[in-house]
Parts: sequence; structure tokens; C-alpha cells
Amino acid sequence: MAFYPQGRMDLYAALAEEKIPVTEKCLEIADTCDLCGKCDYQCYFVTELRPTKVMKALKDHVAAYLENGGKVVKEDVDEVLVELRKMVGDEWATSDRAIALTYAHDPSPITGLMMPDYVIMPNTKEEVSAIVKLLNQKQIPFAVRGNGSSVMGFVMSPGAVLDMNRMKTIEFDEKNWLVKTGAGVTAFDLQTEAKKRGFRVNVAEPSALVCANIMCSGIFSTFSATYGTAADNFIDAEFVSKDGACFRMNDKDAPNLFAFNPTDAGIPAICTSADIKLHPIHEDETGLLIPFATMAAALNFTKACATHRIGLAISVLGGEYLSTFMAPTTQLAKEIKEVFTKDLGIQYLVLVVGGKYDIEAIHSMGHPSIDQELFKALYLGMPSLRSAKWLSLLTEMSDDEPFSYLKLNGFTDLSETALSPSPELLAKEVDPELQSFFKRLFSKPEMTDLVWLNMFRIISSRMGREKHVIPLIIYLPIENELVAEIDGEFRRIADKHGLKNDYGFITPLDNGKRCVFEYDYFLDQNDPDEMVRMQQALQEAGMMLEGYGQKTGTVKWIRHLFTQGFCRKENFLYSKT
Repeated sequence: MAFYPQGRMDLYAALAEEKIPVTEKCLEIADTCDLCGKCDYQCYFVTELRPTKVMKALKDHVAAYLENGGKVVKEDVDEVLVELRKMVGDEWATSDRAIALTYAHDPSPITGLMMPDYVIMPNTKEEVSAIVKLLNQKQIPFAVRGNGSSVMGFVMSPGAVLDMNRMKTIEFDEKNWLVKTGAGVTAFDLQTEAKKRGFRVNVAEPSALVCANIMCSGIFSTFSATYGTAADNFIDAEFVSKDGACFRMNDKDAPNLFAFNPTDAGIPAICTSADIKLHPIHEDETGLLIPFATMAAALNFTKACATHRIGLAISVLGGEYLSTFMAPTTQLAKEIKEVFTKDLGIQYLVLVVGGKYDIEAIHSMGHPSIDQELFKALYLGMPSLRSAKWLSLLTEMSDDEPFSYLKLNGFTDLSETALSPSPELLAKEVDPELQSFFKRLFSKPEMTDLVWLNMFRIISSRMGREKHVIPLIIYLPIENELVAEIDGEFRRIADKHGLKNDYGFITPLDNGKRCVFEYDYFLDQNDPDEMVRMQQALQEAGMMLEGYGQKTGTVKWIRHLFTQGFCRKENFLYSKT
């Protein structure tokens, strides 16, 4: 973690604030960055930040410290570290404070720094087993870390942190429709390898580690409308128990991780690999966006699709999600959101990815829609869309049917003429120094492909671009009044505490019997007052959700699912507890 941009940024901040000394690893971290600037491209794409400036500041800080005769602190090598290094190799276990600092926090607004004594990167399940046994023997607490994106403080420990990123096994068994996936494999890498072979897997954001994602709360995505969640996504998995024993989930004498117990706390075992299900990709797949003015109308359409098994991926998106996903900058996202919600009256868009028979079925339902070609024009023509004076005419043309202008013959051609969409036009919105790169990026066909964007979840990570996002996630029936009521309560609580907030998405599960619903609160982690208000809002929202759970028996808060993501979805969707 310390050698990634986010780790180097954490390290520089800690050095500047004199929270840690300059160590041997600190020198190595600073020296190995050659200021190539490549991290600017990826970070700017997601967060609109350019970390190379911080990388240079780190190098300058360390160089100045050495020039002034500063002392370099060596790590403390005790008997535990000696034993750990025998297990994993000298470079994969450390107590260096520069490394430990980058494992001392997660994005949680309710936890502070927790510096581990040791950071260990195992490569095999046997190494994990040996490490766990040693830590237990020495009575050292430990946490297991994927990519560190948990927002509940679960990936930190004052004792040891096991970073699983070295365990990158990817072994396909195409005849049995599965791929053995190591605990260090990211969603993007797994999806890339699956796609090469004509398959798809159900994954989370690109940088998420697949096994950690399943363990945490079960993977859900727009494709969960068809592929499901939790135990639906795998065939078997390998674990190391809390006492260091190795087992497979399907072993007859294995702990029952398929079960769900809402009172359980803590990680039940360490997942070292999982046999993930493969799904076929069909050549006729495409995407549609169906606009709605009300949540009730969007939910009715979504439930109709889910119960009739129409579509592979289905999700009800709000204006915040859509504009943030599409726009390469925060400012453009704000302007586009205004265009969609106010000028065009589009409050919700239902995304559907499916084959030709799915698309034919949706067209037969008579709803106006945005197809792949029109989406491409809107995406690459966003800068023109925000200032188009003719938008108000579209609502006048709709008569009694909302969005009927989308049915006009040649509307896509008219849009292309009016917007003049192009990679060059969209690239002009970004930092001038990066425009050449983004022009090439936006020229790639996949960047405007609704199927590719959703199966790789490339742009959903932009949700935290302006402020850190705190997702509040629940499972519940697709009952319009209940959904609207809880949506209103989320909004009321956030507004009361002066926090930015917005509806996120709803995806149907289990043929429309249930859905996963995300509402988002946003936080400036550099604002102490906002941190306090967020803590208060989360506590109030939690009490609200517990109340709905007790009152309805059908509303399930994802908090109760943490560390039980390998369970059968039916065991928590339909449990009475």
C-alpha cells in the first residue's frame, strides 16, 4: 500500500505533521517514485486529483531531511518479526513505521488512526495458516485487509495487518463454468481475464479484491438482478480458520458459512481463494436507459422487468449517480445533473443491459428510451448539452407522454448535429495538461459502451470525487410506499445535520421479490465539524433502519451482513431476525 499513490500521499502528510520519523522504508518509498506522472491519469479520472505533486513533495522532503543530517530510523526487529519473515520472506513482513502508517486507517468517519505493529503479505494459504497460528500463540490481534476500502474500521488492528494482495491466482475451469480466484485478485483483473474467454463475472468496483468483497457483504451489482448476490456468486471457497486450520467451504465438517446470524461479529475465517461462477457473454448484448419522472414509475417498470426475467442487468439510477458517473469533472457533473433533472425532467433512469429479446420486450412495453447510439452522443456531447437552449422545446414536444421526443424518427441524428459530440470536445473539460491522454481515452469504443462500463464498473468509483461517500445500504421488498418512506427518512436525517446527500440506486434481486437500495451521504474528512455531524447522522439513520427492520420484518440493513457475505442470500433476505 505504501508504494501506491494513496500510500505515498498518506506518508507525506504524516511526515509533514511529524507523526512518524523518516525510516529506511520511507527512503525506499520516496526513491522508487520516478515522477513519471502516470498516476495522475488514473487518479484524475476518478477523483480529479493529481498525486504527482505530492510525490514530488515527498521526495523533496526526504532529500532535504538527509541534506540537513537527519537521522534515519531503523525498524525494530523482534522475535515475532524474525519468525514472520521466515514464513513469507524478508521483504514481505515489516514493522517499519512508514509502512505501518499506510495501513493505519480506512475511509471510515468514525474511526481514528490505528497503527499496526506488523504488516504481513502472505502468498499462500499455508503461509496464512502459519501466520495465524504464530499471532495466536503470541496473543497478537490481527485484521485482514483487501484494498482497504471498508468504511467501518474492520481492516485495522493495533497488532498485525495481513495484506492479501500477493495472492493473485486466476485459474479457469471453463468446462465447469468457474474460475479459481486468489484473495489478492482485483475485480478489474478478473473481469478482464474472463472477458478474453467470452465470460463475465459478477464483481464490484475495479480495484476491489473479489474475495474480500464477498467476505465483507457479498457482491452486488447491476447484474445481481440476474446473477444474484452472496452465495449465488461462487461454487466453493478455501479458508483459514481463526485458529489457523485450513478448510474448504464444501467440506462436510467445515464451519457453516452459508448460514446467517445477525448477532455475529468479527471475521469468521480468512478467505484465501474462491471458485467464482462464470456467465456467458452474448454478441447481441446492448444497453438501454429508460427515463422516468417519478420513483414510483421507475420502480413499477423495474419490478415488471425483474419478475418477467427481462434483462441481465437492471438498476434504477438517480440524477447524482448518472451525472457523476458520466462527467469527467465535478463542475460538469453539477451542470449535467441540472440539465437532466430540471431541463429534461429526468429524475430517474432505469438501466437495462440485455440481449436482443430483452430489448424487444422492453420496446414492446412502449416506454421512450435512450439506446446505445444516443447514449454515446449524449456522453461525448456533454459540454454542448449543458448550454443547449433548445432543451426546453423537448418537453413541449412531449405532449401528454413524458419523454416522447425520444421516439421521434431521427432524434439521435438530430442530437448528434446539435451537440457535435466528439472525444476532443469532452477532453477539453479536463486539466489542459491531461487533455491529450483523455482524448485518446474517450476515443476508445468501450468508454461509451453501456455493457462494458457496467460489467467493469469503471465510472462508479467517481461517487467519492467531490466528497467521501458513505453508502447506506438496505435490502427490502420493492414496495413503492415503503421505498419512498425510507428514502424520505434518509434525506430528512442528512438535511437535518447539514450533509450533502442523494438517492443512489436500486437493483432488483431474486426475480423482483427483493431489492438492494443504496442512499448516499457525503463527507469532507478534513472538516472536523462535518465529521461530528456525520457521526450523529449515521447513528440516527442506524436507529431508523433498526426500527423499520423490527416493524416490517423485511427491511435488512447491510451492517448485519458484514463478514457474512458467503451466506445464502435467502438466509438474510427472508430471515425473521
